[in-house]
Amino acid sequence: MKKGLHPTNYRFVIFKDMSNNTSFLSKSSAQSRETAKWEDGNEYPLIKLEISNTSHPFFTGKNMLVDTAGRIDKFKKRYGMKVPVAPAAPVAPTEDAAK
Repeated sequence: MKKGLHPTNYRFVIFKDMSNNTSFLSKSSAQSRETAKWEDGNEYPLIKLEISNTSHPFFTGKNMLVDTAGRIDKFKKRYGMKVPVAPAAPVAPTEDAAK
């Protein structure tokens, strides 16, 4: 194994979401000059985040659904793309038509 390839400082780190001030403790090798005290009374390095699962619109359910079907129909209508229609099956002649 190559020396110096893997980080040697894998340790507990506090990640703090600055948009809603929630924090969680996890392991990381990310570097930080700041520290903070966690609920267990120990002091850990602090990594500040702009967004996390507690503030991201996808995870909080606040994201807006986009009407892609309407956009596709509008595009096809604008540029004249028609959906091919299958030809109708031939109708067998009836006895009345033969007379």
